[in-house]
Amino acid sequence: MYTQALNNAPETGERQVEDAARMESFQARIDAEERIEPNDWMPAAYRKTLTRQISQHAHSEIVGMLPEGNWITRAPSLRRKAALLAKVQDECGHGLYLYAAAETLGTSREELVDQLLTGKAKYSSIFNYPTLTWADMGAIGWLVDGAAIMNQIPLCRCSYGPYSRAMIRVCKEESFHQRQGYENMVTLSKGNEAQKEMAQDALNRWWWPCLMMFGPPDAASQHSDQSTRWKIKRFSNDELRQKFVDATVPQAQYLGLTLPDPDLKFNEETGHWEYGVIDWEEFKQVIAGNGPCNRDRLAARNKAHAEGAWVREAALAFAEKRRARKAAA
Repeated sequence: MYTQALNNAPETGERQVEDAARMESFQARIDAEERIEPNDWMPAAYRKTLTRQISQHAHSEIVGMLPEGNWITRAPSLRRKAALLAKVQDECGHGLYLYAAAETLGTSREELVDQLLTGKAKYSSIFNYPTLTWADMGAIGWLVDGAAIMNQIPLCRCSYGPYSRAMIRVCKEESFHQRQGYENMVTLSKGNEAQKEMAQDALNRWWWPCLMMFGPPDAASQHSDQSTRWKIKRFSNDELRQKFVDATVPQAQYLGLTLPDPDLKFNEETGHWEYGVIDWEEFKQVIAGNGPCNRDRLAARNKAHAEGAWVREAALAFAEKRRARKAAA
């Protein structure tokens, strides 16, 4: 065995030198703002990081249909119903774009979906909170989609080509969703006393979970540094969270609503709004599967997947029949 190890040593050394050269060339392309494409060489860790991030993003779009879909039949007007229906449809499309982007990294869509259904893969913590009133549709559009846009616009310049290109369309549609939600909140905040209270209650419940959407503080983030070097991410979690707070506070003031943070104050020296302490224990519990709606969300997705099995089987049978006809022609 010792002799075999000696014989393999030069080959191993050459491979290490070759891999180091590839890594250096790969990083040089990243630094030069080149896009990495599916057939290009990439480090295994880069592929793994992207697969995790893109698939979790896709899962979030799909699960994100559930809290809003819950209100389609209860929308207060035909106009609101049509807008919400279109938005939920958009979210489904976003999930499909992103699954397609993740597949280019070598993992099949079936595997990715199975990881979601079995609870192995995560999705955004924000979708594990209930939508209790119609005002939640406004708060989700304004706050949740607003936070998503803050997160996702930098992804349009992600170093991985399929992901960056998918995000261009996603961000355009999310921007419309955000305006749609804010318009809903404007209407409620200018309405009667009960409507104003409904809008304030929705803001109270969604504000802190939205701040958690950006992920743990930079000091506790496991993936940020490497993702930044590879230009998968362009800003840190805390930077994005601060940008969101700075953009949202004036919007809340315009609405005449109060953000549920007694420690919120403007720092004249930094030019930023300082916010209070986030309950990261709540975030950890939701991520661990103990949020208000974790079990309901996964149960709903598993039920839909099982009930849609016949559609997938029929589509596969049709595709195989067409293939056989072409082969016989």
